[in-house]
Amino acid sequence: MLAWTHPACLEHDPGPEHPERPARLRAVLDALQRAFPDQPWREAPMAMRGDLLRVHAASLVDEVLAPLQGERHRLDPDTVLSSGSGRAALHAAGAGVAAVDALMAGEDTAAFCAVRPPGHHATADTAMGFCLFNNVAVAAAHARDRHGLERIAVVDFDVHHGNGTQAIFQAEPRVAYFSSHQSGLYPHSGSVHDRGAGNLHNVLLPPGSGGFRFRNTWLDSLLPLLDGLRPQLVVVSAGFDGHLADPLADLMLDAEDFAWLTGELQAIARRHGGRIVSMLEGGYNLDALAECAVAHVGALRA
Repeated sequence: MLAWTHPACLEHDPGPEHPERPARLRAVLDALQRAFPDQPWREAPMAMRGDLLRVHAASLVDEVLAPLQGERHRLDPDTVLSSGSGRAALHAAGAGVAAVDALMAGEDTAAFCAVRPPGHHATADTAMGFCLFNNVAVAAAHARDRHGLERIAVVDFDVHHGNGTQAIFQAEPRVAYFSSHQSGLYPHSGSVHDRGAGNLHNVLLPPGSGGFRFRNTWLDSLLPLLDGLRPQLVVVSAGFDGHLADPLADLMLDAEDFAWLTGELQAIARRHGGRIVSMLEGGYNLDALAECAVAHVGALRA
């Protein structure tokens, strides 16, 4: 497995009381380095403007990268820019691009990008839900346009629906979106009736759902559809805020549930394209986040 991160991703500072704080990434990196001391890490490059413009409007790119007048600038009640945010967002998006290129070059079959800010809520023209650029969408669009892939799967097991990813690709049949997420939760999107170009697959999990329901939902509803796609590349929005200790949601999952699903995704990727790129999304209890990241990466390395 290949792995990317960058110190600049710690420089995005939305404020001391904000759930999406730099300590999240520090916890993940510390835990992964303890668990897998033999894992080499690569520095994520900055995404190029053209990489971002495949999925984002120039107005959003300019807004995120504009010099700040003051310490912080609030884009919405949850989404904040600091002086280091633009650089962090460029490296976060660039990690996915670099991972796709490395896997397409045959360097490995799996990659994990330990980056922040997260991305899956960012739409084509709006930063929202802690997200500035949509990292997984940038990676998937790069695989489509630069490498000519025609069957790309974006798999999102974050507890919140990836409304931005869905909106960006809902008319793009070469990219399919598969998501399980808690019902009644921000951003209140991701209906089972959303079909797009036949490429959208959403399943809702009621509050209080545990590992049994989570696993059976994927086994019965989503994994067969994913396998039937025969994906040349699987891009994962790896959010761990479905953990029972997470303060922002109400699912009852544990690290072994995430490890199980990761193994299933890895098996499907190997049956078809043999390539899987995972990018960190949510997870706001530091201990649970670290534990889940270790379980997830362990499954990717298997």
